[in-house]
This record gives sequence, structure tokens and C-alpha cells, in this order.
Amino acid sequence: MIRCIAIDDEPLALQQIAAYINKVPFLELAAECQSALEARQFLAEERVDAIFCDINMPDLNGMDFVKSLAAPPLVVFTTAYSEYAIEGFKVNAVDYLLKPFGLQDFQRAANRLKERLSVSTAPAVETDNTLFLKTDYRIVKVCIQDIRYVEAMSEYLKVWIEGEPKPIITLLSMKKMEERLPQNFMRIHRSYIINLDKIQEVNKNRVIMDADTYLPIGDLYKDNFQAYLDTKFLGK
Repeated sequence: MIRCIAIDDEPLALQQIAAYINKVPFLELAAECQSALEARQFLAEERVDAIFCDINMPDLNGMDFVKSLAAPPLVVFTTAYSEYAIEGFKVNAVDYLLKPFGLQDFQRAANRLKERLSVSTAPAVETDNTLFLKTDYRIVKVCIQDIRYVEAMSEYLKVWIEGEPKPIITLLSMKKMEERLPQNFMRIHRSYIINLDKIQEVNKNRVIMDADTYLPIGDLYKDNFQAYLDTKFLGK
């Protein structure tokens, strides 16, 4: 099933999109939102695969809303204004439905969602010293030893790579990532797995990875981390 949310500030349009979602067997309606701000709050707590989003909305329009998401789901834009079509595809929208649209047009967009997801749902796979991670609509190869640390972010992970200013953002659980990584990686906090080889300093309850990165050591993980330090420690 493809979990979806419908976003539209017009109640009748929102009801129509919700009704269409419920008529497509492989779509599941997770929420109906009357603003992009409401949708943002929902996405902070719940995972969805796709959004059907109006563009012209007060406070925050749909285009800017999608651009503001760190790891946006697949997007189908719905609007009465055809001039947004080109801009919509610039943000890699799966489809663009011009109001008023019928069930047949909606079904076409749903089928495109299904096709896109079938291409991009390959899981993370470990091959020797590499991982393949799905990010946006790509699958990228990562050398495991280049990973500095992994940071949990709701249903997503930020994978910070040596020499890269921005992390790879991927839909994956910390548990699954922890299982994939070798022994020189350790979970030190509910939200952090670190490459032990990349540690620069340990200061009280923090691990310092570099001058700008201070990661907390959680109480549940403190004893395990201290045991590791004891095996490496020289001195009294």
C-alpha cells in the first residue's frame, strides 16, 4: 500500500481527492490536511510515501512547502493554474493534475506513483565494505568507512559522510542500519551511531567528532561505550 496525504485549503477539493484515494486499491489515505503547515506537522510525526498537494494555499503554498522538506515524499501537484506545471516538474513531481480533474486522470497519477515506487524501493544492501542507500529518487553507493556518524530524524536517517557538507537522507530505521554496520560502529545515543575510528575526543558525556560536531552519550549506552574506551585507554 502507498500511504498518502491529501493537502488542499478548499474543503470540497480536499474531499474529492480523499474520495479518489479511497477508490484506488493500492492507495491508503493517511490524513487530510487543509494547509501546508498542518501537513508539515503531520509529516514530522508520521511517514508517508506520497502527497497530493494543492499549490495555491494561504500562509505557505504547496510548491514552497515541498521545497522546504528535507526528504519529501513523492509529490502529485493539484491546481487550477496551468502556469505552475513547469515549476512543478522542476521539483521532481511525479505528476501534475489540472483542476477540475476526474477519476481517470487521478488514476493515471496514482499509477505513476506506483511505477516510481517500484523502481526506487530497493533496500539498503551491504556489499563488502559498501552500502547502497536510497535517497530522493536515486540509489547511491557509500563506502562504509567514509561514514562519520548516523543521525536519526523521525522515520529517516541522516548519514554523514567524510568530506561531504550535507548528509545523505534515507528512509531507514536505526535498528536496521545498526545491524548493517561493522564492529567499529557503535550506538552511543538513541539518535546517534558513530564510527569509532572518527572520534577526535571524549569530553564528559559528549563525543567530539570535529570542531563543530558534539554528540551526546545517552544513559542507556554509556556503559557499553565506556567499556570500549577501557579497552583503548592508556594511563592511570
